[in-house]
Amino acid sequence: MKSTFGFVNEENMSMLTDLYELTMCASYFDHKKFEPATFDLFIRRLPPTRSYFLFAGLEQVLLFLERMRFTEEHIKYLKTQGFKDDFLDYLRNFRFSGDVWAIPEGTVVFPNEPLIRVTAPIIEAQLIETFALNTINLQTTIATKASRVVYAAGGRSVIEFGLRREHGTDAGMKVARASYIAGCNGTSNVLAGMVYGIPVFGTMAHSFVMFFSNEMESFRAFARTFPDRSTLLIDTFDNIKGAENAITVAKELEKNRFKLRGVRIDSGDLVSISQTVRKMLDENGFGYVQIFASGDLDEYRIEELLNKGAKIDAFGVGTRLGTSADRPYVDIIYKLCEKANEKGEFQPIMKLSEKKATLPGRKQVFRFKDGKGNFVKDVIALEGEEVGGEPLLVKVMENGKIVYNLPSLDEIRRKALENLAALPEKYRMLRGAAKYPVELSPKLKRLIRELREKLRKIEGAFSG
Repeated sequence: MKSTFGFVNEENMSMLTDLYELTMCASYFDHKKFEPATFDLFIRRLPPTRSYFLFAGLEQVLLFLERMRFTEEHIKYLKTQGFKDDFLDYLRNFRFSGDVWAIPEGTVVFPNEPLIRVTAPIIEAQLIETFALNTINLQTTIATKASRVVYAAGGRSVIEFGLRREHGTDAGMKVARASYIAGCNGTSNVLAGMVYGIPVFGTMAHSFVMFFSNEMESFRAFARTFPDRSTLLIDTFDNIKGAENAITVAKELEKNRFKLRGVRIDSGDLVSISQTVRKMLDENGFGYVQIFASGDLDEYRIEELLNKGAKIDAFGVGTRLGTSADRPYVDIIYKLCEKANEKGEFQPIMKLSEKKATLPGRKQVFRFKDGKGNFVKDVIALEGEEVGGEPLLVKVMENGKIVYNLPSLDEIRRKALENLAALPEKYRMLRGAAKYPVELSPKLKRLIRELREKLRKIEGAFSG
């Protein structure tokens, strides 16, 4: 069975957790705490440089939940960490049995909106926290960054080129996936291409050019190997001379009924160089040859280049995209919002910590649109509350089994592009974007007031 991660089995990821998840669960087990509880996974706030998030990573979380197991190897290790035999026996037979609601991948989302809602026996709900946060954090961070890069490119092709500087093999795979969801046209990551079906792209390195006796020899060698898909790197020694050599090779390819795909510029003044190279190509009848730019690019640099008149057809964006260099994480959390009492009745709960208060109860997110389908506002409401709008959370798991038709990567990508197109321009701007309105429903506001007062009385009485 092919793994969605490409190189690890989800069944073996149950130990990818923080120790305190297991210690809490061991104490729950000791005290026979098996009542169900509901947790929300959400992002607390927008970073200063972001105006929205593009949700990604749900598929990996659902597959993990369905396949989560503790092997004998896991049990043996946990025994060395002081866990009791009866709790280890529980883990040996562990299966996630809960219900999960989630916003579909590729949806534009905002702070405090539940992205995933988990209702399960407390131990099960607690054990999955770390993996879910880790997976959603990375992919949503990267998808959001990539969507901004694609926006800045204004319809020009963007290729994700960051594998060699991304934070490990797992990140390299997920970055390629999330970037493609966000609108990148492909990746340099060959394994991601094989596993996910993402188009793969590549040109040549400077070392290839330098290994041959001269630049022309290297260009001709590469074109002989790939006559129908060559992009020549022209800046190893001199961009203009490199362009001249590329034009010579393009003429030779045409004689054999092939076409040079493009030239790549990786350094220098990309505005003036691209303008000069474009003129050279056009004057020689090679208007079809694309100019591909790379080298420390991000959305801000791409916007600047195009505003200054750069003649660039496609961008290879690596480190700054693959690490989301200006904001490498989001403030993502997983918090308890209701718990069942001894009678099995669910009771809302909330955290009162200063600047970290949470929203109580089981909730739904409703999106309002105008007559043209553009997003107007979101409302976070209690489940079952009638507020209008389109509900975003859908049921994806029931009794531990996926009940949601997992969309293909291309379907998720289409949803993402449709969502981004429906988000008005004022909310997508790279700088000075307006704040998208997210409101709390009347019943949720009332519950917050009542519960805050009740909890303060309880805690005050206990402290006294």
